[in-house]
Amino acid sequence: MNAILIDSIGYGGLVINLYSMSTKGEYKLRLISLIANIIYIVYGALISAIPIIVGCTIAVFLHGYHLKRLKIKKNNND
Repeated sequence: MNAILIDSIGYGGLVINLYSMSTKGEYKLRLISLIANIIYIVYGALISAIPIIVGCTIAVFLHGYHLKRLKIKKNNND
C-alpha cells in the first residue's frame, strides 16, 4: 500500500481523536474516541506496529465498556 495513504489513515485517526476531545459529554467523547482507536488499529496493522494495535484494542474495549455503562445508566434514569 502507498506510504502516503497509510500516513493519511494515521493522521485521520489523529484528527478524529483530537476532535473527540473538543466534544461535550462523556458519551460523545467515548464514541468518537472508539472510532479513532479502530482507525489506529488499522493503521498499526498496516505499519506492523504491535504496540499500537495492542494499546488501541484495549482502548476500544474500555470505551465500549464505558459506553455500555453510560447507556444503562441513562436507561435507568428514564
